[in-house]
Order: sequence, then C-alpha cells, then structure tokens
Amino acid sequence: MAFSGKATYSAGVNLPELAEDVSDVIAIVSPFETPLLDALGDPMRAATSTHHEWLEDALLPNRDAIDDASIGDPETETAFNAANGDRFRAGDQIQCDGSKELMLVTAVAGDTLTVIRGYAGTTPEEIATGQVIHILGNAALEGGDRPAARFTSRSRCGNYTQIFTAAVEVSGTDLAASQIGLADEMDFQKQERLRELLRDLENTVINGGAPSANPQGSDTVRRTMKGILAHLATNLFTTGDSGFPAGTALNEEMINYVLRKIWESSSGSVDTIVVGGFQKRKINDFLSAVRGYTSGETTYRDGVSAYESDFGLCRIVTTRWMPQDAVLLLDSSRVKVLPLSGRSFHFKRLASGGDYECGELIGEYTLELRNEAAHGVIRGLTTV
Repeated sequence: MAFSGKATYSAGVNLPELAEDVSDVIAIVSPFETPLLDALGDPMRAATSTHHEWLEDALLPNRDAIDDASIGDPETETAFNAANGDRFRAGDQIQCDGSKELMLVTAVAGDTLTVIRGYAGTTPEEIATGQVIHILGNAALEGGDRPAARFTSRSRCGNYTQIFTAAVEVSGTDLAASQIGLADEMDFQKQERLRELLRDLENTVINGGAPSANPQGSDTVRRTMKGILAHLATNLFTTGDSGFPAGTALNEEMINYVLRKIWESSSGSVDTIVVGGFQKRKINDFLSAVRGYTSGETTYRDGVSAYESDFGLCRIVTTRWMPQDAVLLLDSSRVKVLPLSGRSFHFKRLASGGDYECGELIGEYTLELRNEAAHGVIRGLTTV
C-alpha cells in the first residue's frame, strides 16, 4: 500500500477510506416481551365472527341462604324462608354453615321450608337470616314416583374482536441505500411494528375494555375487546373490602385465601399467577424466612418461579403490562387469545403514490375467557 502521509486521527467526513466503527447489531431499547401470551400459547382454533361466543353451563346449586328476618325461636323454629326455595325438595338433608345440626326438609311452599330440627340425633343450634344453607343430598322414598325434573339453562358468553394496525412506509432511497445492521429496511420496519402490535395485544388482553354502547363497532365506532380484568367479577378481592385491611402488602396468607375461595366456587384449577415487577418481589419474599445456603455456595438465588399450595401448582408469570397493585390468578386452560379466521398478524402491501413503498400490518384478535368464576384477582395492594 502506498504511503499517504495521513494519520488516523486526521480522518473526517471527507475521508471515506476509514470505515465507521458501528456494530451490525441493532439493539431494541424499549420493552416488547409478551410473557403472558407466551405462557398461554397459540390457540387450537380461530374465531369465525367479530362477536366470538361460547356456551357455559352449571350444575344445580347445592347451597342457598336463610332469608327470614322474622324467625321466632332460632333453636326450635321449624319453618323459615330461604332466598331461593326452588333449590330445595322434600327429603333434602340440609345443614347451616358453621353448625353441626342436621335438618330434614319435609315440605317446600314457595320460598318457605318446613323442616325437622335436630335430625339424626343432632343438637338444634341457633339459625339466623343470611346464614348459608348446604344441601347435603336428597333421600327418596322407596317405590316413590319420580321427582319433578329440574335443569339449568346454558348461558351464552362472548367477546368482540379488536383490530390492531400499524403503517409501514420506506422511501425509495432508503430501500436502495446500504444500511448498517440490516439487509432490508422494509423488513426491519415490519419487524419493529409487529413487536409493538404484539406488545399492545398483551396489554389489551389484560387491561382492555369494551364500550358500553355499540360494542359491535362501525365505521365511526371503534370495536374493542374486553380484557381479563374487565371480565372478572365473582372472585374480585380488593383490600379493605374482602377481609384484608386497605393498603395491605401481598402475602402468602392472601394468596392461599383467594386460591381457596376460587376452589370452593368453581370447577377450575388455578395454574398461573400473573404479576408485575413489584408484586413479584413480594412473592419472592415468601421464602425469605426459610432461605438457607451451604458454605460452598457462591450464588445468591432470590426468585420464585412456581408456587405450590393445597389447591394446585401455579407458575409465576411476570409482565410489565400488569397493574402494579394487582395479582391475577388464572386457570390458563380456560383462557385463549384467538385471531379472527385469516386475520392473524400479516402484512398487506399497499399501492404507492410516489417514490416510496408502503403497507400495513393488520391483526384482529379477541379474548375467550371461559368460566369467569374459575379465575380471580386481588386489587389495592401496596406498591411502595
């Protein structure tokens, strides 16, 4: 090579013989992970309508409550009103919550139950309005006629699809020029917009809500899906309203209480706990009192990836898009994120009106959350 007389520090913008020292790897500095979507996985089927529906059914209830403010002697009263008399039949053995006394229903007239107190040698105890009644089972008469048929009605549940879009536009010059760290500017822009749409999909699956009017959408009304938090009503536990003082920090007692309540009210099995970063640290603290190490260990481990209780094994999913004061407890087998058929995320190239190439990334998705009572949420936790 001929001697040029130039030193490297004298190179500038007008001296192209020196290559720029730029890495070929383009780092994405914004968070875009979707841990909940990854945990749920791809669905086995697609939605076939903008209003995706599913059917749910329930067994005949085996509990009710006393609804009678005019009970005479609470230890001897043999006739009292229940909230739903149609749940009972003559021959039912019943027992009030927290009581050892058995009662036998001898007649049902509307909501009024006539019973034998202290049945089967048990000792009569006080009853009160609002007390839960458990129906143990019915004793039929030998040779008796069949009982009146009873059945439940299936309920029709549904959710609307939501369209997610992002535009991509690259000038002809950018397409022709060599780029650092990538081979094709259009492909890179598509990848970036797709990451954003997936991030927004997970955020909407957790926090989204449907409009109260015209949820089907139109050319002037945007159609939005109802997220997990908006679906949950049966097992909604808020500190200050559910036996825990307002502003309580998350603890193991609270997790076990909610898991038990879900187990008591549903056939579901919670297997996923979804938290943000702050509450994940609180779950890690469950082990702080029993953490131990041998003298040869040099790695400090302070993470809980699964929680096993009497009510099942739950994996812990940490997502940035979860409200920091909340903890979700899900039966993941009953939660699916479905694309509308043929409308999973894809790129649609559009006609160019000038010296550029353009297109649009489009996806249409909905949330299917079966058996709302199989899931739960804790709200109002401390975040400091």
